[in-house]
Amino acid sequence: MMGRVSISHSLGEDSTNVSNIFIDEYMQDANDAQIKIYLYLLRMMSANLSTSVSALADKFNHTEKDVIRSLKYWEKKGLISLEYDASQNLTGIHMEDITSQKNTVRKKENTVLRALPPVTQAVPEKPNYSVAMLRSFKQSDGQGLLFIAEQYFGRTLNPTEISTIYYIHDELKFSDELLDYLMQYCVDNHKTDFRYMEKVAINWSQEGITTPKQARAENYRHDSDILTIMKALGMENNPTDKEVSYINKWRGELGFTMEIILEACDRTVLATQKNRLRYCDGILKSWHESKVITREDIARLDASFTADLKQKRSKASNSIDNKERYGESSIRLGANQNRFNQFQQNTYDFAELEKRLLDN
Repeated sequence: MMGRVSISHSLGEDSTNVSNIFIDEYMQDANDAQIKIYLYLLRMMSANLSTSVSALADKFNHTEKDVIRSLKYWEKKGLISLEYDASQNLTGIHMEDITSQKNTVRKKENTVLRALPPVTQAVPEKPNYSVAMLRSFKQSDGQGLLFIAEQYFGRTLNPTEISTIYYIHDELKFSDELLDYLMQYCVDNHKTDFRYMEKVAINWSQEGITTPKQARAENYRHDSDILTIMKALGMENNPTDKEVSYINKWRGELGFTMEIILEACDRTVLATQKNRLRYCDGILKSWHESKVITREDIARLDASFTADLKQKRSKASNSIDNKERYGESSIRLGANQNRFNQFQQNTYDFAELEKRLLDN
């Protein structure tokens, strides 16, 4: 049976110190995400570096909400303090001097993490709307919205669905334009359950989204296919509406898979550095006209193109060989020759001319 083992170290300055109190009293009750977040905060503090909620989420493959929950957990435990501005946006984190949980006296250290993105905003709970309230909404502010919803979803709305639109409009403060885009977004993604629409609305509200433009940008940012295609074309910018319209056409109207689109992207990058979206669009439209579906179809087109090119070159070579063999000039006189050549050429007997001159 293995007994106790001794642990030594040879750590240099490039290390992060973790309090034994944290290991003994705090770590056992924390989950994996919370432990990772706290240790990484210690790491950033020891190196005097800043970070952000999104950076922490990317680092550990968590959602930003997971990061926020972890931060609030450690704040509740008293190991950190969160700093907010007047608009309740998270702007800094204070790492507290860790002491035993029996000791309530703690002192603050310097703030070392700055410029964090806003904390997810709290949203109001959905009220229980009475029949009278729903009727009033349907006859006033909601009349146009409910008509649009029925057109989008293709059915008459029930009271629960009307309550959802009422809640999004009245409590989440969505403008008519944003609510219109929200419904369009759900229908385009084949999500006709109003519970899904409500969840999306709450998420947008938490993210501080107030306009359709902001909502589109947020959707693009989370569409992995769009980001992958943009990157494959060498474009690192946030996608614009125009750029996304090209990509959506390739995926939707033309019906290409990501495999085929990325093949077109690879060929585009090798061919040009300018107007890559248009160039790639030209390739994909040509493939669509040729009924390309798989890579084998592309290979078939490539082979056909190569064969045609080889045949044309062979014909051109044979034509040149024939001209050289029969002494045929490769220069053809046109129909309109030099005007002096239009007269019949005279032939002279210079010996006879000379005799006549001597006789005279």
